[in-house]
Amino acid sequence: MTRNPVLPAPLTGKLVTPGDRRYAQLRSTYTTRHSPAGVLLPETTAQVVAAVRYARERGLPIAVRSGGHGLSGASSNDGGLVIDLSALNRIDVLDERARLVRVEAGARWAMVAKALAPYGLAISSGDHGNVGVGGLATGGGVGWLVRRYGLTIDHVRAVEVVLADGTVVRADAEHEPELFWVVRGAGAGAGIVVAFEIEALEVRNVGLAQIAVEATPDGGTLRRWAEYLRAAPRELSTAAVLFPYGRSAVMQITAVVAAESLRRTRPLVEPLLAIGKQLEHRTDLVPYAALVPMAHLHPNVGQQASTTTNSLLTMDDGSAQAIMRAATGPNRALVQLRSVGGAVNDVDPGATAYPHRRQDTLAVGSVFPPQGGTALDAAWRGVAARADGAYVNFEARPDRAAFDRIYPGETGRRVAELWRRYDPDGVFRPALLTRQPSRR
Repeated sequence: MTRNPVLPAPLTGKLVTPGDRRYAQLRSTYTTRHSPAGVLLPETTAQVVAAVRYARERGLPIAVRSGGHGLSGASSNDGGLVIDLSALNRIDVLDERARLVRVEAGARWAMVAKALAPYGLAISSGDHGNVGVGGLATGGGVGWLVRRYGLTIDHVRAVEVVLADGTVVRADAEHEPELFWVVRGAGAGAGIVVAFEIEALEVRNVGLAQIAVEATPDGGTLRRWAEYLRAAPRELSTAAVLFPYGRSAVMQITAVVAAESLRRTRPLVEPLLAIGKQLEHRTDLVPYAALVPMAHLHPNVGQQASTTTNSLLTMDDGSAQAIMRAATGPNRALVQLRSVGGAVNDVDPGATAYPHRRQDTLAVGSVFPPQGGTALDAAWRGVAARADGAYVNFEARPDRAAFDRIYPGETGRRVAELWRRYDPDGVFRPALLTRQPSRR
């Protein structure tokens, strides 16, 4: 790309190239550093169309970014063009009674929570406010209210998509149903979703408990955590991190209860205090927006280099022991756990491109430099052997093996066919379908 390329009129002033003072904060993702030839900042759907055509006419690889928090680093590239949607960030309540919200793909979830709070509405949408709407809402969305609300994609009612040929399509259950199916779980390979219509949940305050317990090496603590969540009321969702603590680990649990009172919250949280030796506990009532606050917003400049993988599973003795070995063994990884099940598993496995509707736990493993993929594979081998699927948004190495875990069987065949149908030249097709296994 030349230093001062001739841009089509709709894109005048929208291109950031090396040497521009903004380039340093736009070139990379949260976990990876990149050197794209340029970053385009469209503000409208028409400008997204112009950006796609501009890149294709010049034969430039395209990366699409909504927030840049993605662990694979796919929202930037080296030598190509990044279409950064951050200026498409409008949030509108279309129908307050029906709780229908239109959210543009470049908004961050902190912005969404803040905009919806005056209406007493929320969208369960991941666990960090800096995450972009587009990447999460096309991949799944395991949020703070996941057992009550389900995945974010389960409440998407319509999408506006720019296809690789520049066509703009509105898709919903009745219009372009195949496109609507694939963008809910596997959207990255079909086109650029520029806006979503999402049914929100009516919630103002939530119960928030921070609990630390000792997790024993035999996996008993993890098993008891999962067994309780399996039977608990759906208002309760949890996430946990395991920190090595001698031969055992500290299990730091964040429990969120979709309830408007501490009187409802405390009985749901109390059984978690008994799953292991209690080290710390605090319970509060907070606005939902406090879970994904505006304070989370920051530029993504490659500051958290890491390699991450994940496994969806149904917790039993074997998987609990394997997770503890991954967290405390000689090749240890940072292990995060999220309760799923509940409303997630109400949805037919074939209804969306996210087919994992029977598991109760999402286990995520990460290593940090100088460790890489080889160390992570060694740590995670036992967990992977117990896995029954994977989630696209927590996979740092998007190769064909990952594709087969994320989109198994008939789901994978249908995803691949629809990616080819809507993007026959592979303009957006992610490396999930093409890369050989990576050990980085």
